[in-house]
Amino acid sequence: MTISEAQKSVDDWIKTHGVRYFNELTNMAMLTEEVGEVARIIARRYGEQSEKESDKNKDLGDEMADVLFVLICLANQCGIDLQQALAKNLDKKTARDKDRHHSNEKLK
Repeated sequence: MTISEAQKSVDDWIKTHGVRYFNELTNMAMLTEEVGEVARIIARRYGEQSEKESDKNKDLGDEMADVLFVLICLANQCGIDLQQALAKNLDKKTARDKDRHHSNEKLK
């Protein structure tokens, strides 16, 4: 699935099952909440915090998909073509950072 197809799929899902989009501020709060859930799993599973028994069965991929879903909702609401925006962003990063990381002693 391309990013454009994902945006259409989310829009179709919202129109079929979600009645309408939540407003942008609600979706921003929801995005923050979902990112927090991803952070919690990563901090406990890969970081130094111990993983609680209740967290051990959490599906990191599913939580990341929740983040992506809400981000796509916001993009759709704001009229952002994420596929185009990502391509432009990668071009910007390539022009800005093409040699930066290769010369970073911390990464060697």
